[in-house]
Amino acid sequence: MEFLRNLFSRTLGIGSEKPEKVLDELTLEGIAQYMLSDKCKNIVCMVGAGISTSAGIPDFRSPGSGLYHNLQKYNLPYPEAIFEIGYFKQHPEPFFALARELYPGQFKPTLCHYFMRMLKEKGLLLRCYTQNIDTLERVAGIPQDVLVEAHGTFYTSHCTSMFCKKEYPLGWMKEKIFSEQLPKCEKCNTLVKPDIVFFGESLPAKFFSSMKHDFPNCDLLIIMGTSLQVQPFASLASKVPVNTPRLLLNKEKTGQSDPFMGLLGLGSGLDFDSEKAYRDVAFEGNCDDGCLALANFLGWKNELEELVRKEHAVIDAKTEAEGIVDMKHKEQPARSPGKSDVTPTQESSEKTGGSNL
Repeated sequence: MEFLRNLFSRTLGIGSEKPEKVLDELTLEGIAQYMLSDKCKNIVCMVGAGISTSAGIPDFRSPGSGLYHNLQKYNLPYPEAIFEIGYFKQHPEPFFALARELYPGQFKPTLCHYFMRMLKEKGLLLRCYTQNIDTLERVAGIPQDVLVEAHGTFYTSHCTSMFCKKEYPLGWMKEKIFSEQLPKCEKCNTLVKPDIVFFGESLPAKFFSSMKHDFPNCDLLIIMGTSLQVQPFASLASKVPVNTPRLLLNKEKTGQSDPFMGLLGLGSGLDFDSEKAYRDVAFEGNCDDGCLALANFLGWKNELEELVRKEHAVIDAKTEAEGIVDMKHKEQPARSPGKSDVTPTQESSEKTGGSNL
């Protein structure tokens, strides 16, 4: 009975006191004022594919440009099959062909990624929960201890044999993918899969252990670039305390679940427009624009833009240097099969059967 009482209280507001209003106004400026107060110390970010679109990585569901809309060339039975573990084990080729197009390391983090890094550097970011597998949070400098990659990552890979499970690094998988070889385990010859979570697989243990601590202690939830349609990730938005403000930066308002889904604990229950709205704020538009507008209200705009400029310059310089090294490597004259590097004297000695020793 106590469980039911708490459930109705949390989801429908039945039998509970009216939540305290913590924002002076339900606007982006109101969120900024709250962030600058001493009430805001533990920010949790929930992010999805929408924060990476300005880097050139498509999201999943946008009509016309979304990833699912453009998978016809892979002859899938249905778009989601490319990320289903059963289909992958039988037909891995479409996934690895797609991986060549979207492989981590070919894109630069966006302003959104660096905004979250600034939150960490200013001591405000408790945790970042990401649905993305592009590793751009890591590239942007968000420490691994505050990062929960809910749907896994390309950073490591493992053999799919339950008796082997040999781990492989990012570089090994990249070489296989771009040489158009199916990655097979060097130990048992079983297919190797990047550590991303396919449909039909469990989420990482860190997701469940972290959320038990993070969400009760969250005093601001920032949701960026996600449709809040994939469970259990979407349900995280409902796990913060009833007085915790929630900010959505997205192309459209989302997460406004119906009462029945909220009752089951499967909806996020965001409320932007009703008469009862008291803590939720939505910015409809590009996620980068939303972060920049918020940074402006916070007085961080110039600092954020300079951070993006500096970090992108570092990445560009590194990419250029790697390209030059790679070009020099390709221009090296081909050696004779089986021939090692030798000096003329050594070569002469080898022909005569002599020795330099």
